[in-house]
Amino acid sequence: KTDAGLYTCDIGTDIARSKVSIQEKPTEVTKQLEDKTSAAGQDISLSCELSKPDMSIRWYKDGKAIRKSQKYDLHQEGTRAILIIHDSTVKDS
Repeated sequence: KTDAGLYTCDIGTDIARSKVSIQEKPTEVTKQLEDKTSAAGQDISLSCELSKPDMSIRWYKDGKAIRKSQKYDLHQEGTRAILIIHDSTVKDS
């Protein structure tokens, strides 16, 4: 059910009309990523919270897109977006 539509106020001798359009709120990051420090060889987990669940997101490192691989695990749990960096090295900084 949607609230958008044509609304009318009918007094018998006259009618007032209003067209109502509803715009969805944009998705926002509600909890930012936190800086992490780790020893080399450890897995690092980064996560942020979004205002809506199951949104299409992309992860980047230094402006380059990160894709799921043996190195990176990307997943979402509801409103939480998670990136795991496996077997971290100095190059992951």
